[in-house]
Amino acid sequence: MQKFRVGISGSIFGSDGAPCFDPQILQKLMDRPDIDATILPAEKTEIDAHDAENFNAIYLMLEKVSFSQIAPRTGPFTGRLRLLARHGVGFDSVDIDGMNNLGIMVTNTPDAVRRPVATMAMTMMLAATHRIIEKHNLTRAGGWSHNADYMGTGLTGKVLGVLGAGSIGKEILRLAQPFEMKLAAADPNCSVAELSALGAEKLSTEELFEKSDVLIIATSLNQDTYHLVDMSKLSRMKRTAALINVARGPVIKEVDLIEALQKNYLSCAGLDVFEQEPVDMANPLLKMDNVITTSHSLCWTDECFDNIARDAIGSVLSYADRRTPQYIVNRSVLEHPRQKSWF
Repeated sequence: MQKFRVGISGSIFGSDGAPCFDPQILQKLMDRPDIDATILPAEKTEIDAHDAENFNAIYLMLEKVSFSQIAPRTGPFTGRLRLLARHGVGFDSVDIDGMNNLGIMVTNTPDAVRRPVATMAMTMMLAATHRIIEKHNLTRAGGWSHNADYMGTGLTGKVLGVLGAGSIGKEILRLAQPFEMKLAAADPNCSVAELSALGAEKLSTEELFEKSDVLIIATSLNQDTYHLVDMSKLSRMKRTAALINVARGPVIKEVDLIEALQKNYLSCAGLDVFEQEPVDMANPLLKMDNVITTSHSLCWTDECFDNIARDAIGSVLSYADRRTPQYIVNRSVLEHPRQKSWF
């Protein structure tokens, strides 16, 4: 009987060769006698046809996956690949339509990142409204006597708006409740009743930008949300407002955000993500005192990565045992002949 072959992203390993999470979680995969696990090159950026031919499943972190790179130019797809397990909640790096066509299942880890990303959003909100970076720099520069020139903004009674009230957006609203803010959200897929249960008012996207004192972007990236946050939205914001993005960089039209900050259409921003990653060091956002920037990693904690790895590797192990994984992105693929024949 052939072993179940798994490719493991090289990007989950640090410079010391250890995984960036509890090694015992990975060991559950490595110790299976019926599984042949191979670590992919750390410099690999895209899954190709060779990978699709050689692996039944691939545990992805930073690698991109497209139909054109793994499918043959002519004839039916005959590769081994049936499962792509994403390390994280986002799946914009994977061509979902293409994988549906090829009968390849894609899984992610939504529950694992819910609390870490929501915590990250709160961290950004507090850092931005309390002007922590500016005060940090002021203290180190010996500017103690200028403290009064860097007054922060209190949150009690202010409006916290969340764009995208999915799993993470709802968790942000839950965490914000003790701050006694007025909560609001915009999400066409979330009902008034759902938001009301969290103490939040449902608003249109335009109303959210107009009313929010702090606006947190927590929506997924897709064809409807690409550049959703542009000048038409940013110009509606209060000049005292803070914009926080913990979603994906391209949800914001970055050139418009730069202009809006330069023209004081809003007070400040906190960005963990950018349109281009790694971010171009010439990007004006990196030089603005009123912009907090982190490298798409602020939520990276032991808790976060342990939970992600546990769920992602759990998907691989379930699939190897011919059991349906819990977190399937493209659930319709279960009707594909390649998936039906597996289960």
